[in-house]
Amino acid sequence: MSANTPDSRRTLMVWGALAIVYVVWGSTYLGIKIAIETMPPLFHGSLRFVSAALLLAAFLLVTKRLAPFRMTLKQLGGAALVGLLLLTGGNGMVAVAEQHISSGLAALLVASVPLWLVVLRLAFRDRPALLTLVGVLVGFGGVAALSLNGGGESAGTTGIVVILLGSVSWSLGSFLSSRIPMPPNVWTASAVEMLAGGVGLAVVSASAGERFDVSAISGRSWAALAYLILVGSLVGFTAYTWLLGNAPISLVSTYAYVNPIVAVVLGVLIVNEHVTLQIVLGGLVILVGVALVVSTERRARAKSVSEPEKVTA
Repeated sequence: MSANTPDSRRTLMVWGALAIVYVVWGSTYLGIKIAIETMPPLFHGSLRFVSAALLLAAFLLVTKRLAPFRMTLKQLGGAALVGLLLLTGGNGMVAVAEQHISSGLAALLVASVPLWLVVLRLAFRDRPALLTLVGVLVGFGGVAALSLNGGGESAGTTGIVVILLGSVSWSLGSFLSSRIPMPPNVWTASAVEMLAGGVGLAVVSASAGERFDVSAISGRSWAALAYLILVGSLVGFTAYTWLLGNAPISLVSTYAYVNPIVAVVLGVLIVNEHVTLQIVLGGLVILVGVALVVSTERRARAKSVSEPEKVTA
Protein backbone atom coordinates (compact mmCIF):
# COMPACT_ATOMS: atom_id res chain seq x y z
CA MET A 1 0.00 0.00 0.00
CA SER A 2 2.84 2.33 0.84
CA ALA A 3 4.33 1.65 -2.61
CA ASN A 4 1.32 3.34 -4.17
CA THR A 5 1.63 6.48 -2.02
CA PRO A 6 4.13 8.32 -4.28
CA ASP A 7 1.95 7.64 -7.34
CA SER A 8 -1.15 8.84 -5.50
CA ARG A 9 0.63 11.96 -4.33
CA ARG A 10 1.87 12.66 -7.86
CA THR A 11 -1.64 12.19 -9.26
CA LEU A 12 -2.99 14.67 -6.71
CA MET A 13 -0.25 17.15 -7.62
CA VAL A 14 -1.08 16.84 -11.33
CA TRP A 15 -4.79 17.42 -10.77
CA GLY A 16 -4.12 20.22 -8.28
CA ALA A 17 -1.85 22.03 -10.74
CA LEU A 18 -4.38 21.43 -13.52
CA ALA A 19 -7.17 22.92 -11.37
CA ILE A 20 -5.01 26.01 -10.76
CA VAL A 21 -4.39 26.43 -14.48
CA TYR A 22 -8.11 25.89 -15.21
CA VAL A 23 -9.33 28.58 -12.81
CA VAL A 24 -6.45 31.06 -12.61
CA TRP A 25 -5.85 31.27 -16.34
CA GLY A 26 -9.56 31.52 -16.97
CA SER A 27 -9.55 34.65 -14.83
CA THR A 28 -6.52 36.23 -16.53
CA TYR A 29 -8.51 37.05 -19.67
CA LEU A 30 -10.64 39.39 -17.57
CA GLY A 31 -7.52 40.69 -15.82
CA ILE A 32 -5.94 41.54 -19.17
CA LYS A 33 -9.13 43.23 -20.34
CA ILE A 34 -9.16 45.50 -17.27
CA ALA A 35 -5.40 46.17 -17.32
CA ILE A 36 -5.36 47.33 -20.94
CA GLU A 37 -8.22 49.76 -20.34
CA THR A 38 -5.54 52.37 -19.58
CA MET A 39 -2.27 50.49 -20.30
CA PRO A 40 -0.66 49.72 -23.68
CA PRO A 41 -1.34 45.98 -24.28
CA LEU A 42 2.20 44.87 -25.14
CA PHE A 43 3.94 47.00 -22.51
CA HIS A 44 1.52 45.81 -19.83
CA GLY A 45 2.60 42.25 -20.68
CA SER A 46 6.24 43.22 -20.41
CA LEU A 47 5.70 44.72 -16.94
CA ARG A 48 3.76 41.63 -15.90
CA PHE A 49 6.25 38.98 -16.91
CA VAL A 50 9.49 40.80 -16.09
CA SER A 51 8.14 41.60 -12.61
CA ALA A 52 7.00 38.01 -12.05
CA ALA A 53 10.34 36.65 -13.29
CA LEU A 54 12.35 38.87 -10.93
CA LEU A 55 10.14 37.98 -7.96
CA LEU A 56 10.44 34.26 -8.67
CA ALA A 57 14.22 34.50 -9.20
CA ALA A 58 14.61 36.44 -5.94
CA PHE A 59 12.61 33.78 -4.07
CA LEU A 60 14.83 31.03 -5.49
CA LEU A 61 17.98 32.91 -4.54
CA VAL A 62 16.83 33.42 -0.98
CA THR A 63 15.60 29.87 -0.44
CA LYS A 64 17.94 27.79 -2.64
CA ARG A 65 20.83 30.16 -3.36
CA LEU A 66 22.52 29.55 -6.75
CA ALA A 67 21.79 25.83 -7.08
CA PRO A 68 18.54 26.21 -9.13
CA PHE A 69 20.32 28.44 -11.66
CA ARG A 70 22.83 25.82 -12.75
CA MET A 71 22.08 25.13 -16.39
CA THR A 72 23.82 24.83 -19.74
CA LEU A 73 23.63 27.46 -22.45
CA LYS A 74 21.42 25.11 -24.47
CA GLN A 75 19.00 24.81 -21.55
CA LEU A 76 18.99 28.57 -21.09
CA GLY A 77 18.36 29.09 -24.79
CA GLY A 78 15.60 26.47 -24.81
CA ALA A 79 13.74 28.16 -21.95
CA ALA A 80 14.17 31.58 -23.59
CA LEU A 81 12.77 30.28 -26.89
CA VAL A 82 9.77 28.73 -25.16
CA GLY A 83 9.18 31.98 -23.26
CA LEU A 84 9.20 34.00 -26.48
CA LEU A 85 6.70 31.63 -28.12
CA LEU A 86 4.39 31.31 -25.12
CA LEU A 87 4.45 34.85 -23.78
CA THR A 88 5.68 37.28 -26.43
CA GLY A 89 3.83 35.55 -29.24
CA GLY A 90 0.97 33.82 -27.42
CA ASN A 91 0.06 36.05 -24.49
CA GLY A 92 1.07 39.25 -26.25
CA MET A 93 -1.36 38.58 -29.09
CA VAL A 94 -4.15 37.87 -26.59
CA ALA A 95 -3.68 41.32 -25.08
CA VAL A 96 -3.66 42.95 -28.52
CA ALA A 97 -6.78 41.03 -29.58
CA GLU A 98 -8.71 42.01 -26.45
CA GLN A 99 -8.69 45.58 -27.69
CA HIS A 100 -11.14 44.38 -30.35
CA ILE A 101 -13.07 41.47 -28.80
CA SER A 102 -14.47 40.50 -25.39
CA SER A 103 -12.42 38.58 -22.85
CA GLY A 104 -14.83 35.64 -23.06
CA LEU A 105 -14.58 35.37 -26.83
CA ALA A 106 -10.79 35.68 -26.64
CA ALA A 107 -10.67 32.70 -24.29
CA LEU A 108 -12.98 30.71 -26.54
CA LEU A 109 -10.78 31.26 -29.57
CA VAL A 110 -7.65 30.24 -27.64
CA ALA A 111 -9.34 26.86 -27.23
CA SER A 112 -8.00 26.03 -30.69
CA VAL A 113 -4.64 25.29 -28.98
CA PRO A 114 -5.29 21.54 -28.49
CA LEU A 115 -6.11 21.10 -32.17
CA TRP A 116 -2.80 22.67 -33.18
CA LEU A 117 -1.02 20.44 -30.66
CA VAL A 118 -2.53 17.37 -32.28
CA VAL A 119 -1.43 18.62 -35.71
CA LEU A 120 2.11 19.08 -34.38
CA ARG A 121 2.10 15.60 -32.83
CA LEU A 122 0.98 14.09 -36.12
CA ALA A 123 3.70 15.99 -37.98
CA PHE A 124 6.30 14.47 -35.66
CA ARG A 125 4.77 10.97 -35.97
CA ASP A 126 3.58 10.98 -32.38
CA ARG A 127 0.12 9.69 -33.13
CA PRO A 128 -2.47 10.34 -30.41
CA ALA A 129 -5.19 7.86 -29.54
CA LEU A 130 -8.26 8.00 -31.74
CA LEU A 131 -10.51 9.15 -28.90
CA THR A 132 -8.03 11.90 -28.03
CA LEU A 133 -8.32 13.16 -31.58
CA VAL A 134 -12.09 12.85 -31.44
CA GLY A 135 -12.17 14.76 -28.15
CA VAL A 136 -10.07 17.58 -29.58
CA LEU A 137 -12.24 17.80 -32.68
CA VAL A 138 -15.43 17.78 -30.61
CA GLY A 139 -14.04 20.54 -28.42
CA PHE A 140 -13.04 22.55 -31.47
CA GLY A 141 -16.56 22.09 -32.80
CA GLY A 142 -17.83 23.70 -29.61
CA VAL A 143 -15.38 26.56 -30.07
CA ALA A 144 -16.57 27.00 -33.65
CA ALA A 145 -20.17 27.15 -32.48
CA LEU A 146 -19.29 29.71 -29.84
CA SER A 147 -17.19 31.77 -32.22
CA LEU A 148 -19.78 31.86 -35.00
CA ASN A 149 -20.84 35.50 -35.31
CA GLY A 150 -18.80 36.18 -32.21
CA GLY A 151 -21.03 33.87 -30.18
CA GLY A 152 -23.88 36.25 -30.95
CA GLU A 153 -21.86 39.41 -30.29
CA SER A 154 -20.12 41.69 -32.77
CA ALA A 155 -16.40 40.96 -33.06
CA GLY A 156 -13.67 42.47 -35.18
CA THR A 157 -11.91 40.25 -37.71
CA THR A 158 -8.57 41.67 -36.61
CA GLY A 159 -9.04 40.43 -33.07
CA ILE A 160 -10.04 36.94 -34.21
CA VAL A 161 -7.06 36.59 -36.56
CA VAL A 162 -4.62 37.87 -33.93
CA ILE A 163 -5.97 35.43 -31.32
CA LEU A 164 -5.60 32.47 -33.71
CA LEU A 165 -2.01 33.46 -34.51
CA GLY A 166 -1.30 33.71 -30.81
CA SER A 167 -2.79 30.24 -30.33
CA VAL A 168 -0.40 28.80 -32.91
CA SER A 169 2.57 30.46 -31.19
CA TRP A 170 1.49 29.16 -27.79
CA SER A 171 0.96 25.64 -29.19
CA LEU A 172 4.43 25.57 -30.71
CA GLY A 173 6.01 26.73 -27.45
CA SER A 174 4.14 24.08 -25.47
CA PHE A 175 5.07 21.39 -27.98
CA LEU A 176 8.77 22.28 -28.03
CA SER A 177 9.10 22.60 -24.25
CA SER A 178 9.24 18.82 -23.81
CA ARG A 179 11.47 18.23 -26.84
CA ILE A 180 14.35 20.69 -26.42
CA PRO A 181 16.90 21.16 -23.60
CA MET A 182 15.37 22.98 -20.63
CA PRO A 183 16.67 23.97 -17.16
CA PRO A 184 16.39 20.99 -14.79
CA ASN A 185 14.67 23.12 -12.14
CA VAL A 186 11.07 23.82 -13.16
CA TRP A 187 10.89 27.09 -11.21
CA THR A 188 14.08 28.35 -12.85
CA ALA A 189 12.63 27.42 -16.23
CA SER A 190 9.54 29.50 -15.42
CA ALA A 191 11.67 32.48 -14.40
CA VAL A 192 13.77 32.34 -17.58
CA GLU A 193 10.68 31.94 -19.77
CA MET A 194 8.90 34.88 -18.15
CA LEU A 195 11.99 37.09 -18.33
CA ALA A 196 12.57 36.26 -22.00
CA GLY A 197 8.90 36.71 -22.82
CA GLY A 198 8.73 40.02 -20.96
CA VAL A 199 11.85 41.40 -22.63
CA GLY A 200 10.48 40.26 -25.99
CA LEU A 201 7.23 42.10 -25.32
CA ALA A 202 9.18 45.26 -24.38
CA VAL A 203 11.05 45.13 -27.68
CA VAL A 204 7.85 44.60 -29.69
CA SER A 205 6.10 47.34 -27.70
CA ALA A 206 8.88 49.82 -28.48
CA SER A 207 8.87 48.78 -32.14
CA ALA A 208 5.10 49.29 -32.30
CA GLY A 209 5.45 52.79 -30.84
CA GLU A 210 3.50 52.17 -27.64
CA ARG A 211 3.78 54.93 -25.05
CA PHE A 212 3.47 54.38 -21.30
CA ASP A 213 2.09 57.36 -19.37
CA VAL A 214 2.01 56.56 -15.64
CA SER A 215 -0.36 59.46 -14.90
CA ALA A 216 -2.94 58.00 -17.29
CA ILE A 217 -3.09 54.58 -15.62
CA SER A 218 -6.16 53.98 -13.44
CA GLY A 219 -6.10 52.29 -10.06
CA ARG A 220 -8.33 49.58 -11.54
CA SER A 221 -5.72 48.77 -14.18
CA TRP A 222 -2.89 48.74 -11.61
CA ALA A 223 -4.90 46.29 -9.47
CA ALA A 224 -5.47 44.05 -12.47
CA LEU A 225 -1.75 44.13 -13.31
CA ALA A 226 -0.86 43.17 -9.72
CA TYR A 227 -3.27 40.22 -9.93
CA LEU A 228 -1.79 39.13 -13.24
CA ILE A 229 1.75 39.27 -11.83
CA LEU A 230 1.16 37.54 -8.50
CA VAL A 231 -1.58 35.06 -9.38
CA GLY A 232 -1.72 34.76 -13.15
CA SER A 233 2.04 34.55 -13.71
CA LEU A 234 3.69 33.36 -10.49
CA VAL A 235 1.01 30.82 -9.60
CA GLY A 236 -0.64 29.97 -12.91
CA PHE A 237 2.32 29.97 -15.29
CA THR A 238 4.54 28.08 -12.85
CA ALA A 239 1.84 25.42 -12.43
CA TYR A 240 1.56 25.14 -16.21
CA THR A 241 5.33 24.80 -16.64
CA TRP A 242 5.40 22.04 -14.03
CA LEU A 243 2.56 20.23 -15.78
CA LEU A 244 4.37 20.27 -19.13
CA GLY A 245 7.13 18.15 -17.62
CA ASN A 246 4.92 15.91 -15.47
CA ALA A 247 1.69 15.18 -17.36
CA PRO A 248 0.67 14.15 -20.91
CA ILE A 249 0.45 17.15 -23.23
CA SER A 250 -3.07 16.15 -24.31
CA LEU A 251 -4.18 16.27 -20.67
CA VAL A 252 -2.43 19.59 -20.03
CA SER A 253 -3.99 21.09 -23.16
CA THR A 254 -7.52 20.56 -21.81
CA TYR A 255 -7.10 23.84 -19.90
CA ALA A 256 -7.91 25.53 -23.20
CA TYR A 257 -11.42 24.08 -23.01
CA VAL A 258 -12.12 24.94 -19.38
CA ASN A 259 -10.59 28.46 -19.42
CA PRO A 260 -13.26 29.81 -21.80
CA ILE A 261 -16.06 28.76 -19.46
CA VAL A 262 -14.37 30.48 -16.50
CA ALA A 263 -13.62 33.56 -18.62
CA VAL A 264 -17.17 33.84 -19.95
CA VAL A 265 -18.71 33.52 -16.47
CA LEU A 266 -16.35 36.13 -14.98
CA GLY A 267 -16.89 38.46 -17.94
CA VAL A 268 -20.65 38.30 -17.41
CA LEU A 269 -20.51 38.72 -13.64
CA ILE A 270 -17.86 41.45 -13.41
CA VAL A 271 -17.93 43.54 -16.59
CA ASN A 272 -21.39 42.63 -17.91
CA GLU A 273 -20.21 40.92 -21.09
CA HIS A 274 -23.11 39.46 -23.05
CA VAL A 275 -23.84 35.72 -22.90
CA THR A 276 -26.02 34.03 -25.52
CA LEU A 277 -27.59 30.62 -26.10
CA GLN A 278 -24.68 29.89 -28.46
CA ILE A 279 -22.27 30.31 -25.56
CA VAL A 280 -24.24 27.95 -23.32
CA LEU A 281 -24.58 25.21 -25.96
CA GLY A 282 -21.01 25.62 -27.18
CA GLY A 283 -19.76 25.35 -23.59
CA LEU A 284 -21.56 22.02 -23.17
CA VAL A 285 -19.90 20.68 -26.33
CA ILE A 286 -16.51 21.82 -25.02
CA LEU A 287 -17.08 19.88 -21.79
CA VAL A 288 -17.80 16.75 -23.81
CA GLY A 289 -14.47 17.23 -25.61
CA VAL A 290 -12.67 17.66 -22.29
CA ALA A 291 -14.21 14.46 -20.93
CA LEU A 292 -13.13 12.48 -24.00
CA VAL A 293 -9.54 13.73 -23.92
CA VAL A 294 -9.08 13.35 -20.15
CA SER A 295 -10.64 9.88 -19.94
CA THR A 296 -8.69 8.61 -22.97
CA GLU A 297 -5.36 9.90 -21.69
CA ARG A 298 -6.03 8.47 -18.24
CA ARG A 299 -6.82 5.00 -19.64
CA ALA A 300 -3.78 5.08 -21.94
CA ARG A 301 -1.49 6.06 -19.06
CA ALA A 302 -2.94 3.42 -16.75
CA LYS A 303 -2.51 0.77 -19.43
CA SER A 304 1.14 1.69 -20.08
CA VAL A 305 1.90 1.45 -16.35
CA SER A 306 0.10 -1.86 -15.81
CA GLU A 307 1.46 -3.65 -18.89
CA PRO A 308 4.27 -6.10 -17.93
CA GLU A 309 7.60 -5.64 -19.60
CA LYS A 310 8.29 -8.05 -22.46
CA VAL A 311 11.12 -10.50 -21.81
CA THR A 312 13.31 -11.42 -24.75
CA ALA A 313 15.58 -14.41 -24.93
